[in-house]
Amino acid sequence: MTRKQARRKKPKKAERFTLPKIRPSRIVAPLVAIAAVVATYFASASMLDRPIRSIEISGPFQRVTALQIEEAIADQLEDGFVSADLGHIQQRIVSLPWIDQATVARRWPSRLRITVIEQVPAATWGERGLLNVRGELFVNEARHIPAELPRLSGPEQRSGDVARRYLAVRDRLIPVGLDLRRVHLDARGAWEMTLHNGVEVRLGRRDVDARTNLFLDVVADIITGRAAEIDYVDMRYSNGFTIGWNNGSRTPVDDAEEGMDEMLALRGDR
Repeated sequence: MTRKQARRKKPKKAERFTLPKIRPSRIVAPLVAIAAVVATYFASASMLDRPIRSIEISGPFQRVTALQIEEAIADQLEDGFVSADLGHIQQRIVSLPWIDQATVARRWPSRLRITVIEQVPAATWGERGLLNVRGELFVNEARHIPAELPRLSGPEQRSGDVARRYLAVRDRLIPVGLDLRRVHLDARGAWEMTLHNGVEVRLGRRDVDARTNLFLDVVADIITGRAAEIDYVDMRYSNGFTIGWNNGSRTPVDDAEEGMDEMLALRGDR
């Protein structure tokens, strides 16, 4: 072996990294400043967190009283003016049956201002329930049911669907002088409506939208002129409808071209 081969390689020195030294004063000083700010904040909040001295409640009260609202939130007012949870107070108020919306705000130095909006009943639901203008059931057992309200019914989880169909149909009936008195959805999914003049409209379970449109586009005009003679309209046919008369007779009408003459005769257009 040659001397060159026998010569060992010298190991390289490991590189060293040295972190910069940080003086303790550079860490402590900011922490002290932050602590001072936090302490000042809590000290100020504690000084401002005086007891709630008064509550101002406003709104057009018809079904709910200010006293009922005060009783509902009494335990929430034990906290101070600053520490009181306005969100919880607001939730407690809107949980009352006839309250639709509520806002809660602080008024210096120790007063809460509460503004409420009551629910507006737009229809009855079932025997004693009430729906608001959004189709939401807000009262299950109403003591008084206004006679002028339309009557909607069906599975409770479908109250929104029933309300939407009522509104959609009613908006298209009003221009031709008709209105809805009742909309019912049974457990099987079959729809039925009753007009203000007592005429019953049977829509069934299938093709409900198409049948509703056919009724509104064609049959409503017939009913407008002859409502006193009509008992019901059965839309549960694939090619037309049937009119049931008060005398017990029935008139089937085909929606195809050959049925137009009969329809015009019913309307009195010829």
